[in-house]
Amino acid sequence: MTIRDVAERAGVSTATVSRALSGARPVSPSVLETVTRAADDLGYSGNGIASALRRSRTDTVGMVVPSIANPFFTALVEGVEHALQQAGRQLFLCSSRSDPDLEAQRLRSLVARQVDGIVISPVHGIRSREALAWATGQLPLVQVDRYVAGVDSDWVGVDDDLALRLVVDHLADSGVTSAAFISSTLTNSSTELRVAGFTEHTARRGIAVRDVLLGEYSIAWGREAMQRLVAAGPLPDAVVCADDLIALGVLQACAAAGVAVPADVLVTGFDDIPYAALSDPPLTTVRQPQDDIAEEAVRLLSAALGPHRAPPARSALAPSLVVRASTGVSASG
Repeated sequence: MTIRDVAERAGVSTATVSRALSGARPVSPSVLETVTRAADDLGYSGNGIASALRRSRTDTVGMVVPSIANPFFTALVEGVEHALQQAGRQLFLCSSRSDPDLEAQRLRSLVARQVDGIVISPVHGIRSREALAWATGQLPLVQVDRYVAGVDSDWVGVDDDLALRLVVDHLADSGVTSAAFISSTLTNSSTELRVAGFTEHTARRGIAVRDVLLGEYSIAWGREAMQRLVAAGPLPDAVVCADDLIALGVLQACAAAGVAVPADVLVTGFDDIPYAALSDPPLTTVRQPQDDIAEEAVRLLSAALGPHRAPPARSALAPSLVVRASTGVSASG
């Protein structure tokens, strides 16, 4: 099959097929869907690209993350790039902008460029599944941080349940009897596991759950959610946040409302981005082993590129809790 065959089947020009499959230039969603369906029906991508991958290596790896503006993903990308450099490979970075459709386009573009493998933090637990399953059928793929169930690939990330156990135990030992949780909507594995961990471990330690507020991973959402808690009153003893960006927004809202942290409410984050130690007060947060996650992702990908591919592996790495002044303890770095 050739690109001309795909163009005739889709009823478009060969140039349009090239743009749609490579992602070099944007095309409308309807055209992308038509071209993709034609290519799949004819086996164009599966045959041509897979045979090229069997013949040679390009020493390149693609990586797709939901946002390069989020400091957590920026640090993760840096770790993967460094580990790949040590292995003699180059990184092609793509941002999906938290859009499953754009994520699918990025995956097709990377496959069309004949990268050796892909490292991805998927956007959505359900809407990302079809594109990830297709990409996994083309070349080795490792999911990091988040994962999509039902996709035959390796995964490495943090142990979210252990992370929430550390947070809740610290708060309970500090005398907390009520808490609220602020997170993103339940669209990916990390969010779901963190909400589940918060619910399980607050029940285990006898902490009353005042509210669970779901929005997005952003400072703006943290501010808005905390404003809602302040307006509803009375405040819980602690506010647990699913990432540091949310927690920074919470601290801003507390300062604006005259709510003292930690005197009036304790606040915790998740990720330990660089800004966490610089906030006022410095933020108690979960530190993810980002370098270890990156190194393990590259190791798993390298193993998958070898002659004897092992069954998919799942590696949940242990986090640590960095205790700072937002929970009533002097900053410790």
